Amino acid sequence: MLDHIDSPEDLRKLDLKELNLLAQELRLFIINIVATKEGHLGASLGVVELTIALHYIYNTPIDKLIWDVGHQAYGHKILTGRKSNFHTNRQYKGISGFPKISESAYDSFGVGHSSTSISAALGMAIASKLKGDFNQKHIAVIGDASIASGMAFEGLNHAGVTDTDLLVILNDNAIGIDPSVGALKQYLTNVKKGTQKQDNIFEALNFQYFGPIDGHDLPLLIKTLKELKSIKGPKFLHVITTKGKGLKQAEENQVKYHAPGKFDAATGELREKDISHLADKFQDVFGHTLVELADQNDKIVGITPAMPTGSSLKFMIEKYPDRAFDVGIAEQHAVTLAAGLATQNMVVFCNIYSTFLQRSFDQLIHDVAIQNLPVIFCLDRAGLVGEDGATHHGAFDISYLRSIPNLIIAAPSSLTQLRQLLYTAQLGLKHPIVIRYPRGRGLELNWKIPFKKQTIGSGIQLFKGDKVAVICLGPTINQAKKAIQEINKPRQIGLYDFRFVKPLDETLLHEICNSYPQLITIEDGSEIGGFGSAITEFVALHNYSNHVKVIGIPDRFIEHGSMEELREETGLSTEAIKQTIASFL
Repeated sequence: MLDHIDSPEDLRKLDLKELNLLAQELRLFIINIVATKEGHLGASLGVVELTIALHYIYNTPIDKLIWDVGHQAYGHKILTGRKSNFHTNRQYKGISGFPKISESAYDSFGVGHSSTSISAALGMAIASKLKGDFNQKHIAVIGDASIASGMAFEGLNHAGVTDTDLLVILNDNAIGIDPSVGALKQYLTNVKKGTQKQDNIFEALNFQYFGPIDGHDLPLLIKTLKELKSIKGPKFLHVITTKGKGLKQAEENQVKYHAPGKFDAATGELREKDISHLADKFQDVFGHTLVELADQNDKIVGITPAMPTGSSLKFMIEKYPDRAFDVGIAEQHAVTLAAGLATQNMVVFCNIYSTFLQRSFDQLIHDVAIQNLPVIFCLDRAGLVGEDGATHHGAFDISYLRSIPNLIIAAPSSLTQLRQLLYTAQLGLKHPIVIRYPRGRGLELNWKIPFKKQTIGSGIQLFKGDKVAVICLGPTINQAKKAIQEINKPRQIGLYDFRFVKPLDETLLHEICNSYPQLITIEDGSEIGGFGSAITEFVALHNYSNHVKVIGIPDRFIEHGSMEELREETGLSTEAIKQTIASFL
């Protein structure tokens, strides 16, 4: 069946029996590709029947279909003209792992962060009404973890007082990346079990509620969607699915098979890599160190917005469930919750991916920085992150955080530096601090060294030279060090690990400016407004004549690819750094 499907128009020519066969083939196609190319697996397997039914009943792309987050959109991509190049999914210069407007007319809205689908679909529905188009349909497919976010409820709250042709489909599988949490999860569980005695929350928001129905019963889905298509106004369809449906291991271990890496398509078994010779991941050093500190300090509290496994806060949640909180996909709430705890002299570690901290920028300023509350923000996935692409790179945190008064910004270059900064932060600071660190592994096999208090705002000289000073922030020091060693002109090139963007080590900077005519700054953040900008400002403020070359993420959105490919593209690879340094000698 799938060989003959190049668009939803082909799909709509099939009968029900053929559609069921297509569902089996589509599921197998996704499994086979993801097994070898990697990507997000479980979410897309869970919505195969729903995907087919939506494109079968609705006239896409004229009717607008918006997939929240996009983890669940692989089947959608395959059925909408991208089957032949789906093997390039998340590969450098290949198709995106998320829906993307510029990639296909069928991708009505670009997504990557959660809980945006209802607002976007409502905007499209209002536009249709204003244009006098009363035939166009608008469908948002959102997961039970995503709908618990504040933005999703803001969209529902507005949509409920409109007469727009909007259908919100809740893909309810009781899990996001990690298991769903919170009171809404319990409400949905009660609805599914038939024990919910309170008024229907969605009907209370003026939606016509339908369901719950079996999201793997293709005839029922088609029948229900056909009926809903003729009903006016805001509608809400509750669909029950199983994440990882069709692959036994993915159904049984839904967290691990959300994005499992490479696995055997026939057996489902993961192809485990031998990592015994590798150092630990930055996030695991964070997680294990936090537990160690919490053992010693009963005021320590941990918070994450729905990423306990990815951030490794799971270790503290397991040992101290009363002191570590997964608050769901609610970054704004996470930050202000941290602020509230900090007012009561708790030592709060708030772990948020860099790309998601953007969603709580106001709370960071208004609730934390203005009140100068010593919240400890741990920014995982800072810098380039690889195959997840533009929506997930942590490119902007240095630039937007640097402008906020009262904020300390640190970027450890190693696992041991991260460990010591975590220790230092919980001893007590007068200001909030952001500790940013990358996705992936460090270089040290033995990072678990005795704790030692660090000096806030201090940099380190690694090499002394007289012609070019290379000033690094964070793990970029590793590429720079290797590049300098390959150039092999040690007396000409100085190397400095600054560790802090704010406050800058001004004493060390004065020494550098007086010793080197040429300065090169390197950071895994935006070139505009970042660490290099801070150094340039310092040079100008103090009337130095040094020439400053800034190396960082260029002023454009960086797409997906391997870390090696993206470092090469952005000038952050060892070879690119070597060429830049050599050009100044």
